[in-house]
Amino acid sequence: MNLAEMLCYADIDQLTRIAQNYECAGGSHSKNELIQSILAAIKRSDSLESRMNQMSGDELRFLNSLLFESRTAYSMEELKAQAAKESVSSLTISMQGSDNRGAAKEFPILPVQTAAGAKKSGKRGKSRSRAGSDPSKEQAEPAADPIRQTIVRFKHYGWLFNGFSHQTRYLYQVPDDVKRSLQEVLERKFLPLLDIRDEPPVYRDEGSLLIEDLETFVRFVRDHDVQLAADGSMYKRQLLQLLALMSVHEEAPDKADGWRFGYGRKFPDYPDRFSFLYDYACREGLIQEQPDRLLVTAEGRNAADGQHGADLAGAYRYWLRLYKIPIPNLAVLAQWVARLCTEWTTAESLYAILQPLIRSYYFDKEIDVFHKRVLNIMMHLGLIRSGIADSGEMVIQATPLGKTIVLGTKPPAGR
Repeated sequence: MNLAEMLCYADIDQLTRIAQNYECAGGSHSKNELIQSILAAIKRSDSLESRMNQMSGDELRFLNSLLFESRTAYSMEELKAQAAKESVSSLTISMQGSDNRGAAKEFPILPVQTAAGAKKSGKRGKSRSRAGSDPSKEQAEPAADPIRQTIVRFKHYGWLFNGFSHQTRYLYQVPDDVKRSLQEVLERKFLPLLDIRDEPPVYRDEGSLLIEDLETFVRFVRDHDVQLAADGSMYKRQLLQLLALMSVHEEAPDKADGWRFGYGRKFPDYPDRFSFLYDYACREGLIQEQPDRLLVTAEGRNAADGQHGADLAGAYRYWLRLYKIPIPNLAVLAQWVARLCTEWTTAESLYAILQPLIRSYYFDKEIDVFHKRVLNIMMHLGLIRSGIADSGEMVIQATPLGKTIVLGTKPPAGR
C-alpha cells in the first residue's frame, strides 16, 4: 500500500502527530486537508533528508533494513528484534587453543542475544507482551526503551503504520512509495561521495565460474573415492588435486598455522571460495558426508552432467542466509554496492559511505567484513568485477548480472 492509502486508514491522533512533526500549517479540522498537507510535506525530499541527517548509526542501519526487506509487515516484537540486531555492540574476546575452533558449526561463536530480556519472566512476561504490541498504548511508554522510542518516532515521521484490519492491527508496515522515496534520498546523498575512475587496464570478472566449478567439484566426488579425515575434512592430497581444477586459484590452508576465522561450516579446513562452494553443494543436496568419505547424491549426478537447476541467483540467496548472523544487514550492503557502483568506483570511497552500516564481528573489523566477506564473495558470485586503477587504487563495478540478481532489474538485451 502507498502512503495516501495508509493515511486514510490512520486515526486522527496519528495524523495530528505526523502533521506536527512536519510542521504542516493548517487543515487540522478536516481529515482530508490534514492528509493532503502531510502528503505534500513528506514528498519534499529535503524534509526526509533532514530527518535522516539527525539519525544515529544504529537508527540508520535499522532504517536501511526496513527499506530493503522483502517482507511487508512486522509485529512490534519483530521490529524491536530487528532494531536490536542493528544496535548490538561489537565484542572483543580472546580465544585460546583449539577449543573454539568450531569446525562442525556454521559460526565459531554465537553473537550476544540482544533481546534476551524479552523472555525473562514466564507468565508475567506473556501478560505484558500483547499490551506492548497495542498501538493505543505505545504513546504512554516509549521513553524507557530507546529501540521502542525509535519505532514510535518512525511512526510520527509517517514511515511506519499499523494495519487497518482486525488481523493486521498489531502489525506494522512501511508504505511502498515512502520506501522508494527514502531509497532515492539516500542514493542521491551517497552518489556525490563516490570517486569514479576510468575502466582499469585489467580487471577480474568471474561471471558464472562458481556454478561451473560446482559442477567440477561434484564430478570429482563422483569419479574419485574422496576419503575424509577424522575431523571431516578432505585429505590434503585430494584437496590440492581438486583446487587445481577450480577456475579461480586458491591455496589450501596450512593447519600448522592454527585455526582460521571465517563463516560457514568448512571455513577452518578450506580456502574461502571453496569453503562457500562446498557448503552450497551440501545445502543443495549434491554431496553427502559419511563418517569416512564424501559421496555424490542422485541430484549431484544430475549436476555433474549439467542438469541441476543450481544458478548464481540461488547461490546469492544462500550466501545471504549463510552470512546473516555475522552480517545482519548483508542484503542492504549488497543492494548499495549494486546501486552505487554503476561505474568504476574506488573501493575506498564506497567503504567510506557504507562504513556506518557495517559492524565488526569478533576478529573481523569493519574493513575486513567489507572486503573479505562482502566484496570478495560478490565477486565470486559474478555480481561485481574488480581491478586496479592507474592510480593503484582498487576499483569495482556492478555487473549486468549482478544488477539483475541483486536489484531484480531486467538483463540487458542480448545477455
